[in-house]
Amino acid sequence: MGNTDIDPIEDADPEKDLYGITSWEERSVLDRLSVALYWVAIRTGQAVIVVLALGLFLAVGGATILLDPPIGLLTAISIIPALILAGYVWHSDVTENEPLSLLAITFLLGVLTAGYAAILNSVLQPYFSALGALGMVLFFYVVVGPVEESVKVLAVRLYAYNDDRFAAVIDGAVYGAVAGLGFATIENAIYISRAVGDIGGMVIGLGLIGIGSDITATRALAGPGHVVYSAFAGYYLGLAKFNPENRGPIIVKGLIIAALIHATYNATVGIASSLIQTVTGLPSIAAFFIYILLYVGGFGYLLYRKIDRYRVAYRAAHTGRQSDSIEPIDTKQNDR
Repeated sequence: MGNTDIDPIEDADPEKDLYGITSWEERSVLDRLSVALYWVAIRTGQAVIVVLALGLFLAVGGATILLDPPIGLLTAISIIPALILAGYVWHSDVTENEPLSLLAITFLLGVLTAGYAAILNSVLQPYFSALGALGMVLFFYVVVGPVEESVKVLAVRLYAYNDDRFAAVIDGAVYGAVAGLGFATIENAIYISRAVGDIGGMVIGLGLIGIGSDITATRALAGPGHVVYSAFAGYYLGLAKFNPENRGPIIVKGLIIAALIHATYNATVGIASSLIQTVTGLPSIAAFFIYILLYVGGFGYLLYRKIDRYRVAYRAAHTGRQSDSIEPIDTKQNDR
């Protein structure tokens, strides 16, 4: 049977010049114009997405929140665990370390694209909350998980994915983790701002920071989850980049995995933490910590296993390549 990936004519006579018949490459002025227009269209589309994301970010008060000194400090403290986890994923990249410029851009895009999720969640939540507890569970699985993981993948897809320095499957996990860190940063900032919002101008500075310590601790525990979820989705985005013939289904698979893990966390964290508190008698924050350790830690371990499989395969492949490059020993010379 012939090759199903190419036209029958090219399969039968691969040496023949079939430009414009069954194959195409950039040759004529019109070809070059078409390439240029396509490039402009893609870049324009990306710019529109980013500008709109920036507008939504400003609309939800993102800049004001992050630039408020006490809120900014509390947010910075709250993302330390997520930052450490993202740093571990970056350090685990057995290939060349990703450049800080791409990491920074991905982080910022993770912050900005979170605005899409904020708007969609706010608009759609009332329709689900009207259905009671079951409606909220559906909300987590139908809206929150898919939407939030999609915008984090979008943060990687907009820029880093198209860069030549995104040069290995595992790079997707790194950029996915960083996008999750960006998302967690603005989400933590919004939660912290809302929690201390009722205080108004009556308490400022260190007093406000002290009052916001509880929500900061809570968000610090929740933040690593975003890194883990989006690292899973990012890994499959990397897999898709190097398997373009199956790109769509691979990306969808990664999103399904990340969204399910994310939604299940949202649906179970309240009940599970309360159950742990009831059984152990621990304070609510301690019970919450135990649940985070079990749930996010468990999926973090699965992420570690996935990254480790890549690392082992990479080292094995490069060890074999180095062995192949060694010249064979001249046994005749040794016999002399």
